[in-house]
Parts: sequence; structure tokens; C-alpha cells
Amino acid sequence: MASLQDLRRRISSVRNTRKITKALELVAGARLRRAQNRIEEMRPYADRMQELMIGTARAASSFRNLALLQERDEVRRVAFVVVTGDRGLAGPFNGQVLRRAFELERQARSEGQEVVWLTVGRKGASTLRFRRYELADQWAGFADKPSYSDAQAIGHKLAELYEAEEVDRVVLLYNRYESALVQRVTTTDLLPIRNDVLSAEEFVRGEEGPSADFIYEPEPEQILERLLPVYLETEIYRALLESAAAFLASQMTAMRNASKNAGELIDTLTLQLNRARQAEITQEILEVVAGADALSG
Repeated sequence: MASLQDLRRRISSVRNTRKITKALELVAGARLRRAQNRIEEMRPYADRMQELMIGTARAASSFRNLALLQERDEVRRVAFVVVTGDRGLAGPFNGQVLRRAFELERQARSEGQEVVWLTVGRKGASTLRFRRYELADQWAGFADKPSYSDAQAIGHKLAELYEAEEVDRVVLLYNRYESALVQRVTTTDLLPIRNDVLSAEEFVRGEEGPSADFIYEPEPEQILERLLPVYLETEIYRALLESAAAFLASQMTAMRNASKNAGELIDTLTLQLNRARQAEITQEILEVVAGADALSG
């Protein structure tokens, strides 16, 4: 049995750990509310962007030759963009998106496709390097608080790879935020941009919507060519915001569970401490009684 000093030391250590996990839980909860607000604020912009693209595409005589819309006859190289966190202490957040990425990698290789890796977040990059994968590019330092400029940098690189035909398909993997308890791994085909993006019926609004007649300057084709990279950046930014909210929610839940477990461990150790103290006191009483008997004898 552990000594009283050891038990007291362990209880003190666990209490200090619980203070840290409780503080991390509170911080993650406060930051999660801000992350949720950023997602809500971003959605109207994304909707208006798609409306504008649909209207411009309908006015254009031909836009199928735009580089970001062209589908390859044969997909030989596929790029996986894996969005993870910069830090741990977030439960299954990083592990579940990486497991999904490795599943897709095995599927792609079984179909004879070469895989190109790009990562967002230090955890994904370190895991892939540990497995001796080569990274085409990586970004880090903003996983839990991304900005639009971060999405622009990623979008520019992906468009560059696709237009140069270094990859034939680009897939984005990230954790989508659904609630404080649920973060679901999501797979999105970024490039080529799907044709149905330019013909979504839910964005048709009659005379005041994208189907109205406008005079375009420059030509609709040129406008659409400029809008497609912005749409790509917007989709990436949306995913980064979702991933940031999912990370904070996962961290908050993990720290809450850690605090709960620490409390249970403290109760268990306290019970052991009390039993040890009682056993020590009982032993001292027995020794006193034995000594008194010896003297009286």
C-alpha cells in the first residue's frame, strides 16, 4: 500500500491537473461561441457568391473551357488536403480525420492513382512525416482561428497545382461542426468545381435573382473566370471555420471529461488516504496497548 505522503502527493498532483483541464474547458467554450458566430456570419456571403456565379454562368455563352471546371478524362493523381489541429488535447478530433484520409488513400492506390498530400495544421503534418509521406505543401498556425487570407493562400496553391495538371482531382477532408458533442468527418471534392454549383435551383429567384438580365462589363466569361478562384477560396474558408469550431468543441468535451475523471480519481485517492490513516492510527493504538500490557506484566 502506498504511504500517506505518496497519497497526499498524488492527490495534490491530480487537483492541479484538474485546475488546468477546467481552465482549458472554459477557454474552449468561450472561443467556441465566437467560432459559431463566424460560421453564421460567413454563410450569407457564401450564398451570395454562388448566386452571382450562377447568374454570370447563365449569361455566358460558353464557360466549359475554364481551367477550374475542366474534368480530366483520367484521374492519375489525386490531392488530399487534410485539415487537422495545431495542438492536441482534443479527443478524437485529429485521429478521426487522419484515419479517413488513410482509408481514401488505400482506395485511390487500389485504383492505380497516385496520392499527393497537403496538410493544414501541425498535427496532420507531423503524423504524415512520421509515416514518411512527402508533403507537397503545408500550412499551420491558424487551425483554431483561420482568416480569409489563409484560405486564399491554400486556394491559390490548389488552383496552381490543378491548372498545371500536376493533380487531376483535389479532395478536402475536415471535421464539420454539428454540435458541441458531434463533429463529423467530411469529404469535399474541391477541384474540378462541379457543374451543378453553377446551376443550383435553390438560388433561382426570378427577376430579382441571378436570372435577371444585366449588362456585363467585361464579358460574363471573363467575370466567371475571376469568380471561380474566389468561390474556391470561399469553400476552403468555410471548411476552415467548421474545422476550427469542431476543434474547440472537441477540446471542450475532452477537457470536461478529463476534469470529471480527475474528480473521480481524487475521491478514490482520498478514500485510500483515509483508510491508510485509519490503519496507521489503529496500529499505533495496538502498539500502545501492547506496551502497556508488557509493563503491567
